[in-house]
Amino acid sequence: MQAPVISQLISGYGLVVNITKAMLQPNTDEEGCFDIELRGTVPQISNGLAYLESLNLRIVGKPNADGDSWFC
Repeated sequence: MQAPVISQLISGYGLVVNITKAMLQPNTDEEGCFDIELRGTVPQISNGLAYLESLNLRIVGKPNADGDSWFC
């Protein structure tokens, strides 16, 4: 059994995860959508994003509101 994705980002990669929006259907394996904010060091965020990509999740990014040009 695989650990839940958000839990793995927190415990496995040391990230702070803020879920700002979620769209999921109850009791389904269908596609869903999460808007999340990741906080951590550059290596932590890079490794966390690589983990998400390894799961074949589609990642759509937005510019960082803090203006450091980080986006994915």
